[in-house]
Amino acid sequence: MSALRRKFGDDYQVVTTSSSGSGLQPQGPGQDLQQQLVPKKKRQRFVDKNGRCNVQHGNLGSETSRYLSDLFTTLVDLKWRWNLFIFILTYTVAWLFMASMWWVIAYTRGDLNKAHVGNYTPCVANVYNFPSAFLFFIETEATIGYGYRYITDKCPEGIILFLFQSILGSIVDAFLIGCMFIKMSQPKKRAETLMFSEHAVISMRDGKLTLMFRVGNLRNSHMVSAQIRCKLLKSRQTPEGEFLPLDQLELDVGFSTGADQLFLVSPLTICHVIDAKSPFYDLSQRSMQTEQFEIVVILEGIVETTGMTCQARTSYTEDEVLWGHRFFPVISLEEGFFKVDYSQFHATFEVPTPPYSVKEQEEMLLMSSPLIAPAITNSKDRHNSVECLDGLDDISTKLPTKLQKITGREDFPKKLLRMSSTTSEKAYSLGDLPMKLQRISSVPGNSEEKLVSKTTKMLSDPMSQSVADLPPKLQKMAGGAARMEGNLPAKLRKMNSDRFT
Repeated sequence: MSALRRKFGDDYQVVTTSSSGSGLQPQGPGQDLQQQLVPKKKRQRFVDKNGRCNVQHGNLGSETSRYLSDLFTTLVDLKWRWNLFIFILTYTVAWLFMASMWWVIAYTRGDLNKAHVGNYTPCVANVYNFPSAFLFFIETEATIGYGYRYITDKCPEGIILFLFQSILGSIVDAFLIGCMFIKMSQPKKRAETLMFSEHAVISMRDGKLTLMFRVGNLRNSHMVSAQIRCKLLKSRQTPEGEFLPLDQLELDVGFSTGADQLFLVSPLTICHVIDAKSPFYDLSQRSMQTEQFEIVVILEGIVETTGMTCQARTSYTEDEVLWGHRFFPVISLEEGFFKVDYSQFHATFEVPTPPYSVKEQEEMLLMSSPLIAPAITNSKDRHNSVECLDGLDDISTKLPTKLQKITGREDFPKKLLRMSSTTSEKAYSLGDLPMKLQRISSVPGNSEEKLVSKTTKMLSDPMSQSVADLPPKLQKMAGGAARMEGNLPAKLRKMNSDRFT
């Protein structure tokens, strides 16, 4: 214990987890003994820990005929005992049927009674009863060919039956042997060597509240193109009153960043960041005691040795999610290689974690920041000023082209409006600051105050009264415009004066 504290710090407490444990603390001795002795009701799962889905289809009616239309897949999906029974039964019936056909041919031709006659040529040599006919069929079907029993050229019906036997035997062999081969090479057994942690944990990682669980591969052969997905199964009711018992929501485990594509050589910790887009945005340590949900984890990949797609599944219910825990490290560096200790694969230890949800943390952060509201207000005012400038652009574009050329520099009034909007935003933001900041900003000689006063003075005086207050560049522009206006008719000069004012 002292070595672990030196490794992880004094704030961490090592705990032992089991497959039936929960994220809640054990009850103390002072609590009600009757509550401690009451057994916990078994949680109904949608997906078991071994990946089996607890779903049964019933009341199919006439839809059961669909299973016969895909007979090969139906046989592959059956259990091993039924596959072996069908395999043995099919071959036994086929052999007895074909042996009976050879015996019938020998019986109708009279070969059974004349088999020992020296100058008689039977349909099949040395077939004089049913066991001999059965042995002939087995030798022919298995291509053993002992040479003692054979078809003669005096039996056309035997030749036709031989052709039919060859075709039917090839079909039966291809169907049943292919079914058994697919059954044996199914990647379901490969999924048993893919390991998931018994619990999922919630703790802080990189400053964010994160849901984590661990995945491992027990074989040295890799899973090619391994990808992981997570689904949250939770019942809810829609605003229209419809009840959804198993509503499926997607949990982002790195789809946008590519973190869901795994290089599964050593155990990996899969992370789901709880943010505003997460279904666990409102989940806290207290609310998790009353919530009911199930997290289904699906790991898919291609088996490197066979090239077949493999899928491994597991699930975590709400009592298998530990709040404020973290996984033990399992990888250590040895001489020339990395060693994975799977004895600590499921072990977790406690870490300091806030018991609040992400939504509650954001609300507390918002309440503790007094400068956020003025910033929001200023951003709204800035947006309105930009809309006003856009409106001015629309008005100027409605003038004829000749008038736009005559008026010269069109952005002259827009520049003044942008200057005035910027200074008004700064002046408005000063009023929203605390008194101490207002005193600092109101110090004589402040550049912002000079800019505000200068711009206000420029806007308060009409352009026609004085041009000397403008900067040299604007004076030149205004002078050029005045010279151009002197050559215009009175009607156009009036239109230009109204537009500038």
